[in-house]
Amino acid sequence: MKTTDLRAIMLQAWQHFRISGQSFSECLRIAWRNYKLVQKMKTQIVKFYFQKVSGEIREAYGTFLGVSDQIKGDRRAKNSAVQVYYDTEKQGFRSFKKLNLISIV
Repeated sequence: MKTTDLRAIMLQAWQHFRISGQSFSECLRIAWRNYKLVQKMKTQIVKFYFQKVSGEIREAYGTFLGVSDQIKGDRRAKNSAVQVYYDTEKQGFRSFKKLNLISIV
């Protein structure tokens, strides 16, 4: 683990804390969960659950493995509160709010 990874986790936790009003310890747990999800998706297909904006719990299978050729650069600013992933069931890119990640299987 690099120092830059730890810095990114702490920045994300503080961002969650300012946005959500939850305790900082809970925001730090969410930030770590998101970090672990991204690390796993770099090497394999990962099953995880998140809460949709409508309140529904969604089961997703996502990865970054083998989709780098499909990623196109654009000039839009990246939203650091949203996680983008390649959904292997829907065969397309999807996203969810990082605060809504429930668990990784």
